Amino acid sequence: MNVLFIGDIVGNVGRNALKRVLPALKSKYNPHIIIANGENAAAGRGITATIAKEFFEWGVHGITMGNHTWDNKDIFEWIDEEPRIVRPANYAPGAPGQGMAFIKANGKQLAIINLQGRTFLPPIDCPFRKADELVEEADAKTKNILVDFHAEATSEKIAMGWHLDGRASIVLGTHTHVQTNDDTILPGGTAYITDVGMVGPKEGVLGMERNAVLHKFMTQLPVRFVVDEGKWHLHAISVQLDDATGLARKIEKIRLTEEDWLLM
Repeated sequence: MNVLFIGDIVGNVGRNALKRVLPALKSKYNPHIIIANGENAAAGRGITATIAKEFFEWGVHGITMGNHTWDNKDIFEWIDEEPRIVRPANYAPGAPGQGMAFIKANGKQLAIINLQGRTFLPPIDCPFRKADELVEEADAKTKNILVDFHAEATSEKIAMGWHLDGRASIVLGTHTHVQTNDDTILPGGTAYITDVGMVGPKEGVLGMERNAVLHKFMTQLPVRFVVDEGKWHLHAISVQLDDATGLARKIEKIRLTEEDWLLM
């Protein structure tokens, strides 16, 4: 089966880029299942029910989240009713939503698991122990398992890749918005990349308007960050899985700028 994972979608610029480019990505990579990280989709902070609905209408099958999951408070009203969206599974017991979902599309099934790191992020439950628990549970239903590890530290993400090598089909990192160049298939057969990257403004700082970010770094004063409105870039990965084992056969980085798109 072919899996397409779209990196963190940031604000209106990122949403418009996804809508514009997704048909071409479908045509080129022929994905059976498409997953996207949506935790920055609403003005860079969280997601709304309307935006999630748009993503599904465009052809996204599942949405992962991260540390901005709760930034739009209306999510508490609908997340329990939406089986195609997952938030970090290592939040405290009783948190709304779910940390794992089973996505079915085009005759294939993929378990998606969302975890959040603890290094340089708020202290929550152990992502490694929660990964053990959920991967074992998922394996009883499908060999095709994707883990989105939403974490700050590269060391923590790499550790998770090795921890789940041979047990998960795909372990990928999100959150830092910069696509890394370490895409690989680990010895046990798990496709891995430290960070998929982002979809959104490329001339800001991680999608935010750069002058505000520079002011924050230079003065250490409180600053309101807003999503930049400049040209976009899109980052994603395409992974081919073995239908019998669920292990990876191929992983390919996708990097596309607005300039590239206009020349196509």
